[in-house]
Amino acid sequence: MKKKDKNTRILRIRWQRLITKGKTCPRCGSTEQELEKATTTLKQVLAPLGIEVILEKQKLSIAEFKKDPLQSNKIWINNQVLEDWLGVKSGRSSCCDVCGSSECRTIEAEGKTYEAIPADLIIKAGLIAASKFVGDKIPVSCCGNENPLAKS
Repeated sequence: MKKKDKNTRILRIRWQRLITKGKTCPRCGSTEQELEKATTTLKQVLAPLGIEVILEKQKLSIAEFKKDPLQSNKIWINNQVLEDWLGVKSGRSSCCDVCGSSECRTIEAEGKTYEAIPADLIIKAGLIAASKFVGDKIPVSCCGNENPLAKS
């Protein structure tokens, strides 16, 4: 296992979705693919800045889902929901047979409603969250110079 540098910052992306009988709905399945793309991009972009991206996937049981269906397909970045980072709203719409009659989580952004959360929105939220590290001592060049925006 690679030893972490003491200056490494963590951008933690946590996602939860309904899993029942080993399956999830198409909406969450598509979001999972988009999350994988977004995480790969964020890792490539943020690694030179000393920011490590960690993706955590959590399962919701059918009992948890029935109690609050809008908890499924929910993404947090550094413990703040994606919608807060982007200044957008969550919504709901009917989904599929896996979810039954429950209305599942959607995201309303840029005048569109997204059932599956697209990689570009996840990347945007991740970059906004990572920008909170600006001001910390983050290396930004190959030559060992410190971030010129860092606080003295």
